[in-house]
Amino acid sequence: MTKLEELIAVAHQLRAPGGCPWDAEQTHDSLIQYLVEESYELIDAIETKNRDEVLEELGDVLYQVIFHADLASNGTLGEPFDLEDVAAHMTAKMVGRHPHVFGTPEEIAEHNAKTGDDVVAKWDDFKKKEKPERESVLDGVPINMPALALASKVMGKAEKIGLLDTDAPGAIPVASEDELGVLLLAIVSSARSAGLDAERALRGAVRDLMGDIRKAEVLAASDAGIIAEGDAE
Repeated sequence: MTKLEELIAVAHQLRAPGGCPWDAEQTHDSLIQYLVEESYELIDAIETKNRDEVLEELGDVLYQVIFHADLASNGTLGEPFDLEDVAAHMTAKMVGRHPHVFGTPEEIAEHNAKTGDDVVAKWDDFKKKEKPERESVLDGVPINMPALALASKVMGKAEKIGLLDTDAPGAIPVASEDELGVLLLAIVSSARSAGLDAERALRGAVRDLMGDIRKAEVLAASDAGIIAEGDAE
């Protein structure tokens, strides 16, 4: 038995009859807070570059994946699936999204990705083949991300459809992340002084930008004749 198989067996035994009552009571929803906490703890460990802490926190995040998979193996989300199914799905996704590595000689030559920027430029096209049902660049964006991370994500989507100019100079020039950090802290301080919620304010602005993106997509589709003008309302 590998170490991974041993950990999977431990998780299963903890949830089985005669195991741990707390583990047996958990659901996908009740575990969300722990997944979020463990993810942030891993981020902290990575940023401090502490080898032992990264090792430990990776294990904590891995255990959350194993825990959810063990729950799902009992049909908690409909048709049962387990960690093997999760791995198989992820393998298929990674192979499908990297035709420049795993594709036919013709596909490798077609995509010709020599740099990370080459891959990023074609990433959305790779994903479209995987999920053709998505109609908007915003489909799949997790709206519950922290506002700052969500803002960066959505602005990237706006740039992809030409709503924002990638070459436009920043409204506030900053030369380094240290300088940017001080500026962001000052903004939060100003918000607190005014009795405002910086997180909520930014999330509201992001929602407005998302609305602009969807309007731009509808107009683009109308101009291309994909939808009739009456359908755009």
